[in-house]
Amino acid sequence: MTSGSRGITLQQLQYFIEVAAEGSITAAADLLYVAQPTLSAAMKDLEGRVGRMLLLRSPRGVTLTEDGAEFLGYAKQVMEQVDLLEQRYLGRPPSRRLLGVSTQHYSFAVDAFVRMVKRTGAPEFEFSLRETRTSDIIEDVRTLRSELGILYQNDFNRNVINKLLRDSKLAFHPLFLAKPHIFISRRNPLASRERVTLADLADLPRLTFDQGANNSFYFAEEILSTLSSKQDIRVSDRATIFNLMIGLDGYTISTGIISDDLDPEIIAIPLESDERIEIGWISHSAIPLTEQAQVYLDELRAVVAQFGVEVLG
Repeated sequence: MTSGSRGITLQQLQYFIEVAAEGSITAAADLLYVAQPTLSAAMKDLEGRVGRMLLLRSPRGVTLTEDGAEFLGYAKQVMEQVDLLEQRYLGRPPSRRLLGVSTQHYSFAVDAFVRMVKRTGAPEFEFSLRETRTSDIIEDVRTLRSELGILYQNDFNRNVINKLLRDSKLAFHPLFLAKPHIFISRRNPLASRERVTLADLADLPRLTFDQGANNSFYFAEEILSTLSSKQDIRVSDRATIFNLMIGLDGYTISTGIISDDLDPEIIAIPLESDERIEIGWISHSAIPLTEQAQVYLDELRAVVAQFGVEVLG
């Protein structure tokens, strides 16, 4: 009998999920109260059983291989079903809920995350929400650091983004179509306008989210990023961009959906443009979503629908 023909144990799946989450066999061993050599041997044995390398080991820790990322998705599905069986037939309380979401800088994504956390009935959970760069969102979902990613496409960047997603074995699922708006402070001189034109913005600082080494126009979070601006400021987080809207009368271009509860000082005004913004979520093409991911998507759709926007899926 070859090593690959032996069955996989639930304990190995649990161990693997923790190692992937921690990015370190040593750190996972501490959490699991298992000796590091024992956990390391268990991972080697698991790779032998599946006949594939699942982890790349280095002095800095471990990362998932492409096979490892796919395997992790299925492992999470199996353990979730085991948890449901034990709840139903053994009367055990729900285990710790897990979910990671990576997103461009959208307040509606945060609003939905807040609702999901409040809706979660488990006594223990471990959630992560990363507002980050476009390329990092794709990488997070590819490696299953996050189960879901939220980003936009339009006619300008669609071919480039879709190629990256295909190469990473990810799928884009449309959520809604939005007409472009500007986000500005309530104290901005344009705040009383019903709509604005690009000419109205000519003398205001344009605020954009920095994309790091991938500062290509195709990775920009803002449409019309190829148009020149006399004053440009790049920032790395949403709190800073809002502070600059208030302090410098700056603007950014986005979807028009903004939470009054989370961002009461910022308003959205329609921008005259034929462009459309298609917001969607990305996930692994062949890996079913966990129950917790579905809960988050339900809340995301509910938040968007509150703004009178047609939800596409």
